[in-house]
Parts: sequence; C-alpha cells; structure tokens
Amino acid sequence: MTLYNRNNYILTDSPLKKDLLKLFKKDDKLTILDIGGCEGEESIRYSRIFPFSTIYIFEPLPDNQDLIVQNLEKYKSENVILMPIAVSDEKGISQFHVSSGHPNHESNKLDWNFGNKSSSLLYPEKGNNQKWLLFDKQINVNTITLHSFFVENKIEEVDFVHMDVQGAELKVLMGAKEHMKNIKAIWLEVADIELYKGQPLRVDIENFMKASGFNLVKSEIEGQVGDQFYLNKKHFRTFTIFSKLLQFYLKK
Repeated sequence: MTLYNRNNYILTDSPLKKDLLKLFKKDDKLTILDIGGCEGEESIRYSRIFPFSTIYIFEPLPDNQDLIVQNLEKYKSENVILMPIAVSDEKGISQFHVSSGHPNHESNKLDWNFGNKSSSLLYPEKGNNQKWLLFDKQINVNTITLHSFFVENKIEEVDFVHMDVQGAELKVLMGAKEHMKNIKAIWLEVADIELYKGQPLRVDIENFMKASGFNLVKSEIEGQVGDQFYLNKKHFRTFTIFSKLLQFYLKK
C-alpha cells in the first residue's frame, strides 16, 4: 500500500513542497527544524527539496532515533542532524509517554509502524485516541527549549519549523521566548479536542501565534484534528510575495 509503506511515503513529495518553494529558493541555505521527527520521514523529504539546507531533527525516543539513523543513511540525507532530545518549555528532564500498538484491521506485514507516532510529553486522555493505541510505557527524556537551542548553537534565524509533538505544541512555542520573532514559518498540528491531558486547543494555538506576529495562511483540518501553516509578518511583510501568498490561500 502506498499510504502505509515507509519507502513510498518518503519518496512522495511533501504536501508543503509547493508552499515552501513560494517562499524559498531550492538552492537556499536554510535552517530547518523538524520537531518530533519520529523516523525522520519529513526531514528526508525536506532535504530533497532544499539540498543545501541544514536540518535539525529532534526526537527523544531511542527506538525512533535508531530508525532515523538508518533512514538517513539509506536515503543519503547528509544535511540532516539528529538531536536526541525533546523540545519543551523547560530545559531539564521530563516524563515521556511512549505509544505503541497496531490496528487489528491492518496487516502485520506492512512496512509501517502505526504505534510509534503518538508519543508525547503530555499524558494521553482516555477515550480520545484510537482503541488499539497503547500508552503502557513511560521513560525520562532530556528536554531543551528553542530559546536555549538558539543561544547554544549561535543561530540567528530559523527559516522553517515542522512540528508534530502530539499536544505539546504550545510548550515548544512558549519555550522559544523572544526567539519566536526569529522564526520565519511554522507548520504544526492542531486539535479541537484534548487528545492529551492539558493539551491546548486550536483556538489557543491560533491566539498565541497571532499575538506572536504570525499570520495563518493555510489550514488543513479533517474532523477535529489537522495542520496549520503560519508565516511571520516580520519576515514577509515587506515582500510582495507575502500579500500574494496570503490572498492565494484565503481564496482556496
């Protein structure tokens, strides 16, 4: 199956490819953060779009880190750097809820791990996740904030952030502090229900992003969960591409 095959998924273009190429050139030397990188699929996709970029992939789960290393080698993604750590609003050590499981209706022979994509710093809400999805393991993981990442790595700007952290989005964003203004574009997951205890809802994310100077330019919501794409007005306001892009999305 195309959908549930790791190789086919990685070799398929990212749904954000066209959007990103409206903002950046293919040969730009971008700084990209893939936060909650799982097996490295999205980082590998972005490395193909922007081969001269530097991509930092943050993933705290050891099993997933092993898969990332294997996939980066397999697909020759030499511009991707693994950061074996979680991103949060505090630097230190936090409990991480590890997900697992496999849907009964899906073949066990598929090259696709259904269960490893829902681990979170937040405790899962009972009844709001798939019945087959298990959270029967907790581990302690090291955490870093985006603020400390900027400072410790002497990074002035980040061009694009891809975030999939299962309900901990606001923790990541708040941890950036004043460096939010130094991030140009963000793609993140939002939800209208609490899949995890204390998870901020879509309206909370939208309010925070608006207050931080970002415009919502794309929203793909299916049911009660989806993704949103934000652009920083500070970085795109003076370019005609921003107004054209915003008008383009609003008409879709």
